Amino acid sequence: MIVLGLTGSIGMGKSTTAALFADEGALVWNADEAVHRLYAPGGAAVGPVEEAFPGVVIEGGVDRARLAAALGDDPAAFRRLEQIVHPLVAGGRAEDLAAAAARGVRLAVLDIPLLYETGAEATVDAVVVVTAPPAVQAERVLARPGMTRERLDIILARQMPDAEKRRRADFVVDTGQGLDVARDRVREIVGMVLAEGWTPRGRTLSEDGEHRQ
Repeated sequence: MIVLGLTGSIGMGKSTTAALFADEGALVWNADEAVHRLYAPGGAAVGPVEEAFPGVVIEGGVDRARLAAALGDDPAAFRRLEQIVHPLVAGGRAEDLAAAAARGVRLAVLDIPLLYETGAEATVDAVVVVTAPPAVQAERVLARPGMTRERLDIILARQMPDAEKRRRADFVVDTGQGLDVARDRVREIVGMVLAEGWTPRGRTLSEDGEHRQ
């Protein structure tokens, strides 16, 4: 099974691109959805998050508004939360991928906003970065309810710059050129990685045709 990491800064069109990969038959695993499950009543993160940030749990689940208020703009608080959540997300991701491989899935796409920031690029066969011109990005994000330029700047400060992501990427999808162009690019990427003989980065093909580190 080929595993691609899909990432991109806020407002770049990552969710749309993930849907395009799903249209091409890929299994898409979403990190944000995984976090929602961890925060839901009975989720594995509920207890540890409440212990670290007392008062953020309501009716058995983590209340995101209360958690956001507890975090504020404190980098140390964000790091403390990440130390709780990221290992749980990684564990769930590994289990889901193992199950997908057992079902015979050929291509899995991991939709992870902070792929590079969390070091998750080391767990995938190749990285797809979604990008768009800065003006398009800002227009998309500022159209969201409650979003301000100040909030956008705070979010961007926590994310790796788009130029650096593109530099590190194996593949780039530019959503600023329209949906049809993005769809064609996704189809091209799927065709390339599923082609016989394609070798994931950092790996070589053994004599039996299996990928080896």
